[in-house]
Amino acid sequence: MSFHLPTSYALNGRECTWIVASYFIGCFTAGYYWTRWRTGRDIRELGSGNVGARNVGRSLGAGAFTVTFLLDLAKGAAAVVGAQWLGLRAEALVAVLEAVVAGHIWPMQLRFHGGKGIAVTIGALLAYDPLIVLCAFAVFLPVFALLRNFTLSGMLAYSLGPLVVFLWGRDKVDVAAFSIAAMLVVWTHRRNIREEIARISGHRPVKGSRAQMHKGPNEEA
Repeated sequence: MSFHLPTSYALNGRECTWIVASYFIGCFTAGYYWTRWRTGRDIRELGSGNVGARNVGRSLGAGAFTVTFLLDLAKGAAAVVGAQWLGLRAEALVAVLEAVVAGHIWPMQLRFHGGKGIAVTIGALLAYDPLIVLCAFAVFLPVFALLRNFTLSGMLAYSLGPLVVFLWGRDKVDVAAFSIAAMLVVWTHRRNIREEIARISGHRPVKGSRAQMHKGPNEEA
């Protein structure tokens, strides 16, 4: 389980080139281009304004969600598979994984307004090591059974997944790959996490609140 980063380690030209290429692969935000092609509209002006599969699904339906999710998943996998085919070292492979996720979250051509990274991260991690995804799924299932909340369960799976990977005895470079990706995804969902916690804890308008006191007894809230 030991992993030592040589003090003289430096990326070579091929590794740097593919890391940059992976960022641009990530910039292909399927939700934006699919919505533009199908409706001529900008998905950033619909729903939550996010270009990810969830907002596309809300705006265009289940079929659009499926297409967007699979395309985003595929680009994450493609970046990592390409790195493996090129024979990149483990450290560069991790950088490729994070670069494709970063490209999805902060796409240059959309003024760095992208998605939240779920699908692309899953695709990249599946290509990197499917057992890592299995670890996250093993955390997600019992948490979801307890909370019945998809967002919080998913974010806890991302947060605790690296620890499970470490305790499973995987190499530290695998832990690093998952940890950095998880930090990016959790950071993009920070607002969703706050909203879900507030909703569960009851910090929201309820029947009988001051706003509703101005309504008559037979009026709907």
